[in-house]
Amino acid sequence: TKFQNRNRTKPTKRKASSRTSERDELADRTMFCGITVYDAALLGCMLLNVSTKGSIGSFETLGISFAQSHFNLEPETAGMIVSANGMIGVIALLSMGQLGKYFTDIQMIVGGVTVCAVGIISFSTLQSVEDGADNATWKYFLGIFMIYGVGYPIGHTAVIGLFSKIVGRRAQGTLQGWFASAGSLARILFPIMSGYIAQFDDITTVFKVLFGILALSNFFVAVSSPTLTALST
Repeated sequence: TKFQNRNRTKPTKRKASSRTSERDELADRTMFCGITVYDAALLGCMLLNVSTKGSIGSFETLGISFAQSHFNLEPETAGMIVSANGMIGVIALLSMGQLGKYFTDIQMIVGGVTVCAVGIISFSTLQSVEDGADNATWKYFLGIFMIYGVGYPIGHTAVIGLFSKIVGRRAQGTLQGWFASAGSLARILFPIMSGYIAQFDDITTVFKVLFGILALSNFFVAVSSPTLTALST
């Protein structure tokens, strides 16, 4: 037939873009510690997951008792405040798509973790009711709002997004499992650590430790920002 004599050409494979090549070259580069930049970035994101989930886990464990001892709030009142700010956090989660149009994942991580850290450290200077303190309820509401309503939902969700983008087209199943397991482990170990600190020192010391962990996490993100941005684009 007339179609049998037609010359058939094979489709040419597209060459990888220069940006993709540079990203792959960066990802495969070996660091001084013997692991690749790609592996170090994944490990860093997992540690960010640990610090954010662990911090919120510690606060969930001690938050109600802290409200009773430092604000003289009934458990149901403190629970209502946490629940209300949790709803605000849900709204923040639903707004992540819009926030992503104006901010990068790195900016949302740094901003979210900073707000969460400030909310936590704001409780560290308060005296307990037993010591004669009369702390205003709005201080508890404001701190919870910064932690549950803004900081954690935005910062931690951005960490998840950054991790997924760095993994890219590679098989994500196993890595996402490790990522989730690291967060679950943090929610076990951090409350245990916080309980021991509160028992042998003071609950406000727990907030200082959590603030230090989050500040260190933000420092890592700031220093690694160019590399994380390059690997996630």
